[in-house]
Amino acid sequence: MELAVIWFIAIAVLWTGYFVLEGFDFGVGMLMPFVGRRDSVDRRVAINAIGPVWDANEVWLITALGATFAAFPAWYASLLSGFYAPMFLILVALILRGVAFEYRGKRDDSGWRLWWDRAIFAGSALPAFLWGLVFANVLRGVAMDADHVVTASLADLFNPYALLGGLTTLSLFTLHGAIFLTLKTDGPVRVRARRAALWAACAAVPSAALFLVWTQYAHGGGTRTLPLFALAAAALAGGVAAAWKRREGWSFAGTAATVLLLFAALFAALFPNVLPSTTDPAFGLTVANASSADYTLTLMTWVAVVFLPLILLYQGWSYWVFRRRVTGQTVTGETVTGQTVTGQTLTREDDGGRRPEPAA
Repeated sequence: MELAVIWFIAIAVLWTGYFVLEGFDFGVGMLMPFVGRRDSVDRRVAINAIGPVWDANEVWLITALGATFAAFPAWYASLLSGFYAPMFLILVALILRGVAFEYRGKRDDSGWRLWWDRAIFAGSALPAFLWGLVFANVLRGVAMDADHVVTASLADLFNPYALLGGLTTLSLFTLHGAIFLTLKTDGPVRVRARRAALWAACAAVPSAALFLVWTQYAHGGGTRTLPLFALAAAALAGGVAAAWKRREGWSFAGTAATVLLLFAALFAALFPNVLPSTTDPAFGLTVANASSADYTLTLMTWVAVVFLPLILLYQGWSYWVFRRRVTGQTVTGETVTGQTVTGQTLTREDDGGRRPEPAA
């Protein structure tokens, strides 16, 4: 039982790490059409800001699902079968998004790039919404029979609480991505991202506040989760305030802490359940009845002790190597303002953007 609890905590850490890191990736993908005009250098700047890390961030998802499968096979089976439709959409969106990143620059054609830009947007927005919907339903519980087979219909998953959860993650990841762009880029993209962050905050703050209150009141763990929800709200308020004051590092730390504390609170509220049943509480899955044998958990523990530090060191090193800001000049290898790029001279507008003018 002790090992099962440890692995529940480990899986919670993996999922939380995934949403903290992949959250800003999703946000950048959703904001790309707004921080850069069609077929512009600025869109390449936004993509290059996450280019070295987005695929590494998805390793957290693979590890989280693999750990869930090995440590809690009954949870994994009920989760992926009961949430088949949203999970399938998430998988398709992530595949389409990954292909779009790789194929966008394969042809020098604006129409080709436009279609892949749309794929990046959709492949970012769908998971950002659906992950919130899935985890809200996991905490709320679903209809399940005595054999732990989820009997809830697709319509049941789109209940008001779950929809609010999806809206919360969608808006929060958009805010997280906008602030990441202000921290990671410079020039027009940074200016537009700062503006987008303030607009995103108008949706993220009220939706997150309502979701936190609703969760604590209806599904929370009392004094166990209240401090986490309160800290999440404080971190979000601090992140938005820092964004307003253009303190980009503190602002990003605030939104990252918000995502971390939010999902930590959700897992704390869920424990000792892993998938509650709304049909009968006795039919639900718990840490005790969904876990693998002690031998399996012991073997997994030794594997994690050996390989997890190596993964963390490698990912930390990659973030350190690619820590510099991305600009139009670093993307094109040319001085953008006042120089000729693909037959056009780019000049700044008063709002921080660029408009093409005929080359002299």
